[in-house]
Amino acid sequence: TIFNGFKYGVEFSGGRSYIVRFDAPQEGEKLREALEKEFGSSPVIKTYGSSSKFDITTDYLINQEGLATDQQVRSKLYAGLKPFLGASVTEEDFASTKYIEQTKKVDPTISDDLQKGAIWATFWSMLVITLYIFIRFRDWRYSVGTIIALLHDVIVTLIVFSYFKNIVPFPLEIDQHFIAAILTVIGFSMNDTVIVYDRIREDSRLMKGEHSHVIVNRAINQTLSRTVMTSFTVFLTILILFLVGGEVTRGFAFAMLIGVVTGTYSSIFVAAPMLVDLARNKPLGKSDANATPAKTDKPQPALTK
Repeated sequence: TIFNGFKYGVEFSGGRSYIVRFDAPQEGEKLREALEKEFGSSPVIKTYGSSSKFDITTDYLINQEGLATDQQVRSKLYAGLKPFLGASVTEEDFASTKYIEQTKKVDPTISDDLQKGAIWATFWSMLVITLYIFIRFRDWRYSVGTIIALLHDVIVTLIVFSYFKNIVPFPLEIDQHFIAAILTVIGFSMNDTVIVYDRIREDSRLMKGEHSHVIVNRAINQTLSRTVMTSFTVFLTILILFLVGGEVTRGFAFAMLIGVVTGTYSSIFVAAPMLVDLARNKPLGKSDANATPAKTDKPQPALTK
């Protein structure tokens, strides 16, 4: 099937978090690879003030409670980090505050709040963009076309993410990096759409009375090279990040690659045709007060009683 559901990151599914101190600076990527072998899933690892202190969060046994479960998770954590701690550090030493400075659990209720916050962030960004487009172009049709194109980009990115979840050899999780990628894609796609729409508005003033599809086609041709070259440059930059950026940023880069492609063609093949459809009854560049029907090549039939 095309849609295979989503795998949520620790931020949205809940997990146990540990602030771990090491005697020497460590590399987060190596710690993550070692812990992934123990936990069976990729933990979230962030530096905590210095390169010798890390915030490690895992969803291992998140649905189980009790002291025995906490001990089991801590034992897995110790087994994964043992090569970086030194041979003299025992599991009892590791459990002390010298190495584990703080332990906390991210409950599913908190994760639900984070999910709602991410959804609201996307919603408010869409609303602000709608208002911005309306104020800039003074025409609600431009706002509708932009929002439909942005929704298209977000939905396609989600579907592709879900489809490749069990295919690609790296994790594709809905986490804070994915939300950042979605918001970035929204901004990128909106910028592309505004460039095309701005040219359509200018051409509609210069070609008053012309068919809407002629105006839109001309505007697309005038902005096509700029759109393709800009998007290609961004795509290459993100592709480099995807190839050499490491496992942590790979999901973010993958979502961005999808978004750049969808954002590029949606500004041409979604936003622009939508504007043509909305301009059937009111030509582009006309206000409601002085709107006149667009010219047609066919003679209009005579009115009969």
